[in-house]
Amino acid sequence: MKKTIITVVGKDTVGIIAAVCTYLAENKVNILDISQTIVQEYFNMMMIVDCNGSVKPVHELADDLEKIGEEIGVSIRMQHEDIFNSMHRI
Repeated sequence: MKKTIITVVGKDTVGIIAAVCTYLAENKVNILDISQTIVQEYFNMMMIVDCNGSVKPVHELADDLEKIGEEIGVSIRMQHEDIFNSMHRI
């Protein structure tokens, strides 16, 4: 399984979850776990996804999500689980 971590951060607005989830569904990326919070007016979401069903490589999915984030005014990052864990190790 190719697990990746997606983080979405930015000012809360209508349609953030819809935009991300629609793109993932269209590209056969399965959401394994999702958590989202809003602190005052700031939106934060973390997803663990499985990319095995997608025909696109992870780097292309990441680039597309970054562009979607720019369009809707949030920062979207997608990283392989191992890279994410290495970067956030205490």
